Amino acid sequence: MRAKKLLAVLAALIVPLAIPAPALAIGPSVLPVTVTNSTGRGDATYLYVIGVNTNTGRLGYVNQGGTFTPWPAGSIPPSPAPDVAIGGPGNGGNTTINFPRGFSGRVYFSFGEKLKFFLTPDGLVQPAPWADGDANQNILFDWSEFTYNDAGLWLNSSQVDMFAVPHAVSVTGANGATSRTGAVVADGRNNVINGIKAQSGWANTVYTRSDGTVLRVLSPGKAAGAGKLASGYLDPYISWAWNQYTGKTLTVVPFGDQPNTKYYGRTSGNVMNFTNSAGQQVASFNKPSSASVWGCDGDLPAPNDQVVGPISRTLCAALNRGTLGSIDTQPSTNAAEFYQSNPTNQYARLIHANMADGKAYAFAFDDVGNFESLVHDGDPRSAGITLSPFSGGGGGGGGGGGGTGNAIISDWNGKCLDVPSSNFSDGVQVQMWGCNGTGAQKWNAVGGALQTSNNMCLDVPWGSTANGAIIQIATCSGNPAQQWVLSGAGDLVNPQANKCLDIKDWNGNDGAKAQLWDCAGSANQKWHRG
Repeated sequence: MRAKKLLAVLAALIVPLAIPAPALAIGPSVLPVTVTNSTGRGDATYLYVIGVNTNTGRLGYVNQGGTFTPWPAGSIPPSPAPDVAIGGPGNGGNTTINFPRGFSGRVYFSFGEKLKFFLTPDGLVQPAPWADGDANQNILFDWSEFTYNDAGLWLNSSQVDMFAVPHAVSVTGANGATSRTGAVVADGRNNVINGIKAQSGWANTVYTRSDGTVLRVLSPGKAAGAGKLASGYLDPYISWAWNQYTGKTLTVVPFGDQPNTKYYGRTSGNVMNFTNSAGQQVASFNKPSSASVWGCDGDLPAPNDQVVGPISRTLCAALNRGTLGSIDTQPSTNAAEFYQSNPTNQYARLIHANMADGKAYAFAFDDVGNFESLVHDGDPRSAGITLSPFSGGGGGGGGGGGGTGNAIISDWNGKCLDVPSSNFSDGVQVQMWGCNGTGAQKWNAVGGALQTSNNMCLDVPWGSTANGAIIQIATCSGNPAQQWVLSGAGDLVNPQANKCLDIKDWNGNDGAKAQLWDCAGSANQKWHRG
């Protein structure tokens, strides 16, 4: 029992809901994933790819090349697992790992010290730093979660258990489009930590190492379980919200694509009963404890069915966001109405408030209403994890910090030319993103070229002079494809092509691509240096 209390045994990883696979495999058999370190920290880093082979059900690990190996047998007491660490990137660098198709698990990243994993006859014992005595409690680390199968890649940044190393995730599909999420705003990590410390009763949820490094903020469920947060913290709000439905009806519409599927809840005593549109009772829930709300379990069980589970997920999200009781049709999808209750989930509130796009996985069902930090592509070609700055510059599209140089800003929409997720690799296509002062948006004029903060150059692939040629970064070579002149009229011209840097399709959104196009004097071709 002691081992179970101190250590979390991997029985099943957090993965997306069951996803139907197409008949034919899509995406490469091994998917490259670039891990970029923009934290600003000088520690050595270590990566681990662990999880389950979804074709065989075997638990194991993946090496840097993407080869899966099952774990050896464990013992009681738990025996040390083999050292399967992959050397990670130093600050400003990147390391490519590979996901084999048919694998679901986690990518762990640790700083300064390798993680300690153990094996029991039941499987892998993963780090549980919220438990006293855990071998990894004084190590700075975090993880992303993913599933890669014939239906594509799902990759998310998770804060369900703790907030430690903020990181952005991205995926690029066969069509060249890149989706990304999870980046923090400028100084986002410090904002979350300091914001939590400022909340009455929450300061002990922040864990600081003896050298002064803040290692993590525990989620409220983990903190309460460790005695770091009052166990009944949310109870007053839960009771108030539950009792509202003794005199009015709660309407749950759990499926965004099925607006006519509705369930109706009324409270009797401590029980909320739900009926369907035909008046038949389909589910009942006891008034949940704070622990049940934090964990979205216990009194809020969520079986993988089409009725009880979806209702429970909706209730859990509404209670975490503080909208149950005041908003009577759920889920509520207006983020401006979230976290207004007293008390409320301050952890989730502060994490979402410090995300560049407002999205995070701050509790188990934060995906209700699509507020989760998840990327998916059904036909992926590559993916990325960017470890965001610990202080200073924010994540935005880049996630990189600091750097020298100036921004290149669109006169039309005020957005900046940006290197996605601070991935300074050959061939990365640049984009437009809200200006955030990060190294991903700093450009130096050197010998007629525009160089990034780590000395890659703005480039037209293969020296193309065609309209619509993409704009990328590449190793600086001095060739004419990397020469740019910012005219007095605000045109950014490639003299070899005698064409201008142009925001493709007049797309004003974050993530819009840049291209080469005939100079037309139009607003989407006008630039200035910041």
